[in-house]
Amino acid sequence: MRPTLRLVLVCVAGLPVSLGAALVSPRLWPAWLAYLVGVLLTAGVDALLALPRRRLAVKTAAPDVLYMGDADPLVIELEARGWRRPARLELLADLDADLEPVLAREVTVAPGAPLRVDLELRPRRRGVVQVDAVWLRWRGPFGLMQRTVRRPVGAAIDVVPNLRAVRAAALRFFSNRDFLSGLKVEHYLGDGSEFESLREYMPGLDHRAIDWKASARHNKLLCQEFRAERNHQVVITIDTGHLMSEPLGGVPRLDHAINAGLLLSYFCLRTGDRVGLYGFDDRVRLFAEPTGGMGAFPRLQRMTAELAYGGGETNFTVGLANLAARLRRRSLVVLLTEFVDVITAELMLDNLGRLAQKHLVVFVALRDPGIAALAAAEPRSTGDLHRAVVAGDFAREREAVLARLRRLGVHCIDAPPDRMSMNLLNRYLDIVRRELI
Repeated sequence: MRPTLRLVLVCVAGLPVSLGAALVSPRLWPAWLAYLVGVLLTAGVDALLALPRRRLAVKTAAPDVLYMGDADPLVIELEARGWRRPARLELLADLDADLEPVLAREVTVAPGAPLRVDLELRPRRRGVVQVDAVWLRWRGPFGLMQRTVRRPVGAAIDVVPNLRAVRAAALRFFSNRDFLSGLKVEHYLGDGSEFESLREYMPGLDHRAIDWKASARHNKLLCQEFRAERNHQVVITIDTGHLMSEPLGGVPRLDHAINAGLLLSYFCLRTGDRVGLYGFDDRVRLFAEPTGGMGAFPRLQRMTAELAYGGGETNFTVGLANLAARLRRRSLVVLLTEFVDVITAELMLDNLGRLAQKHLVVFVALRDPGIAALAAAEPRSTGDLHRAVVAGDFAREREAVLARLRRLGVHCIDAPPDRMSMNLLNRYLDIVRRELI
């Protein structure tokens, strides 16, 4: 038990009482002693009426896994056993520095009724985070004394890339059986080059699709149906340099890139393509040969979870040249990276231009909505004006780099985090439908 600030203030408030009594008559000096004894007796009664520590039952349940960009609850169950009065408690969790801080919560535990409290755990980085303990504090009915209890949790939680977006998108697109085997793409008749089936000719179909030999054998007009070619080779290339470690919307850019890459990988594998993974910064960090089948997705998920946050400058010459040497056939290379301005992007532009001569390249960058907001905001001071000018310069240089990439034949996606995954998926479907690979 510890005294509260209220008890200290009550004790200090007795000083004017004792001094006033002593000024009136020296015989009244015991008034201070009587006041102090009364305060101490009240504090003792307050401590006796407070909820005993042994009466409070605390149970905690931490999640097994946390997903980047998402929150999961730390469940705390409180119960005042054998206590007849409501107890008001202040609750605080002792969390790892890689978890977003959680504010203290004030809860009221009713007698005989367990209370469940959920504290949101939101990770800042991948890896392993710790939930050390839960602190509980409550006061007596007069608020003069308080108890503080520390209940250890000692939970180590793995933080992995967020697969919930992949599952949600899969439910939307693949719950319909028509999408299986890439049939969503195959609805664009005439755009594919791979033979699918024969069907009876109907008015409105393309006359050029009529198979005259098959029609002669079956004694009726039959036409061919084509689908987009499968078994493409897709390489998800992720930059792990220091620019990708910067947070955007509370989540590092690298984790936004990993989530988008996993979503695209899932769709590519489901539509029959082969998917590989490549990570680099100042040197090559990992490479996985393109493989097909849904059995390859857990392997890709495990490898992306091992991508570390780099602290060095990205070397596009080493990274992209090494990737080009590893690819033995024309591939769709999806590069998820970040750049600052035209000067720092020169080497990136040169190496992407050489890579685009042999492969189809999709360049994906995360746009910071804050820069556009700063550039468009009405300045109210000289500092606001300077910030708006700098933000506008950054935006113009970014558009200049993207324009040069498009002239080199590179497909560019520059989108905020909440739209990047869907924009990338739509661009992939458009590329497959148009058979650009």
